[in-house]
Amino acid sequence: MTASHGYDEVGLPCMLMRGGTSKGAYFLAQDLPADRAERDGLLLRIMGSPDPRQIDGIGGAHPLTSKVAVVSASDDPGADVDYLFLQIGVDAPVVSDAQNCGNLLAGVGPFAIERGLVKPGDGETPVRIRMLNTGQLATATILSPGGRVQYAGDADLPGVPGTAAPIVLEFGAPDTLLPTGQVSDIVDGTRVTCIDAGMPVVLLDAQDFDVTGRESPQELEANAELATRIARIRRAALPLMGLDPATATTVPKLALISPPQNGGTVSTRTFIPVRCHTAIGALAGVSVSAGLLLDGAVGLRHAKLPPTGEPLRLEHPTGHLDVAVDLDPAADPPRLRRSGVVRTARKLFDGIVYPGPARTQ
Repeated sequence: MTASHGYDEVGLPCMLMRGGTSKGAYFLAQDLPADRAERDGLLLRIMGSPDPRQIDGIGGAHPLTSKVAVVSASDDPGADVDYLFLQIGVDAPVVSDAQNCGNLLAGVGPFAIERGLVKPGDGETPVRIRMLNTGQLATATILSPGGRVQYAGDADLPGVPGTAAPIVLEFGAPDTLLPTGQVSDIVDGTRVTCIDAGMPVVLLDAQDFDVTGRESPQELEANAELATRIARIRRAALPLMGLDPATATTVPKLALISPPQNGGTVSTRTFIPVRCHTAIGALAGVSVSAGLLLDGAVGLRHAKLPPTGEPLRLEHPTGHLDVAVDLDPAADPPRLRRSGVVRTARKLFDGIVYPGPARTQ
C-alpha cells in the first residue's frame, strides 16, 4: 500500500506510548511505506507537521512528543527486534534518523511483545534490541507476569507523574567514546568535552556561559546570548565529532554541567539541541555520566562522584536520572564496557491513525 493508495481512507495501525520522559507513535515497519521519502511524508502528515501546534495530527507540539519508533523482527542473531528512531520536526518538515532515543527505547520491548514479535515469558521477558540509527545493541527487561506486559507498578520516574512498572535498559559498548580523540577540546573559544556513549553530547561548564545551571528550561530558552553561543558551539562541534551538518539536525545534544543541588552527582540542563529538555534523555544521560568519569572532562570539577560501582545521579529540571556505567580504567583510549538505566513506559492507545493533508512550511 502506498500513501496515495489507501492510507487516507483506511489509515494504518499505530500505538501511542509514553516511553521514559518522551512520547511517540510506534509502528511496525511493514505497515509503513518502504520508500523513505514516501514514509517520511506520511509521518509528517500523521504527526501534523509542520505546525508549531501540530493541531491536525497526533504530535504534541514539542520535540519530546513528536517522535516515532519503527520496529521489526531482526535478522541479527544478537537481537530480537530492530528499532529505528525518527525525530519528527514540529514547525519544520524534517524527519531525522541522526540519533538514537533511549526514552522511546523503553517502549520498544512492550510494543514488540504486544505485536507478537517477541514471545513473552511468565515473569520477566528480556528483549534484545538493535538500534538501527547507530547499530548499538540494548536489552530491555520487561515485567510480564502470566505472559502479558505489565504497565502498572511502583517505579517512580522523575519528570513523569505517577508510577509504572520498571523497565531495565542495558546498553552495549559504543565503538568510540571520544569522537575527537581528546577528553577536552577548545570549540568557539570554549573548553568542551565531546562524547558519544550512544548519543553525541557536548559537555559544557555552566559557569562559562554566565548561568548557574539552576535556571528553568523556559529561562534558559529565553536567554538569547546563551542560545547564540550554544548554536555556534554546536555548529563547530559537528565536523569534529564526525557528524554531517546536512543530516545531523538533532545532534549533538549540549549539556550544561553545574554543581548538584539535591545530593546528586551533578546538575544538568540539556539542549536537544535548541529546546531545553525538561529532564534528560536516557542515552544523553549515559554519555554525560561516562564523560564525568574521565580525568580532565569538562564539568568534572562540579561533580560529587559516588563510590566506585554505584550509579551516578544526574539532577535535571524535574528530578534526577540514575545511570550505571562501567568504564574500563586501563583502556587507551577510554572504553565504556556497559551501562544501564531504569525507565518506565505506558501504552496510551492502540488503534488506527489517519494522516492529514500534506502541508508546506
